[in-house]
Amino acid sequence: MTVSSELLWIFVSACVINNFTLAYFLGLCPFFGVSGRLDTAFRLGLANIFVLLITSLCAWALNTFVLPYAPFLRLISFIVVIASTVQFVEMLIKKLSPALFQALGIYLPLITTNCAILGLALFQTNRGYDFLEGIFFALGAGCGLTLALVLMAGIRQENELSSIPDVVQGAAMSFLIAGILSMAFMGFAGLFSGA
Repeated sequence: MTVSSELLWIFVSACVINNFTLAYFLGLCPFFGVSGRLDTAFRLGLANIFVLLITSLCAWALNTFVLPYAPFLRLISFIVVIASTVQFVEMLIKKLSPALFQALGIYLPLITTNCAILGLALFQTNRGYDFLEGIFFALGAGCGLTLALVLMAGIRQENELSSIPDVVQGAAMSFLIAGILSMAFMGFAGLFSGA
């Protein structure tokens, strides 16, 4: 397998086949909370991609230069990097787009506790990805999270225009949609089983 095909495989696997939200069930808080409007879901997805990229870069640097000498600092160092990056993103969005900052509300600082972000750093470390593989893994995971957010938001907006029985409106409908999306993405698992 060539380097470019392996990088493509890492990206596609993280984005579609092993989607953090729909296959591993990581990042469900923003998935259910911010997926009411397409524009908000897309922008939160972009913020997550940025945080995932910075986390991947920092995880690689920590794994390469610091953690071989102090492996007991792994988890705490990842948490510090994630919290710092999210604070930076929050300040940036507040400055550049106050309306988006208001629309995201509590879900923007909750990126700090988003298990998908920490999961990326841990998966990348356990899989032994180098710098480039880590970047493609982060891009794939971020695009997959954005895809899940946008799909959920689109379906929820469509449901607002539909006549749905009262029994399944609200959280019940969100869980049904999430389950169906998850099952649909499980079908991608066998797509590249021969590769």
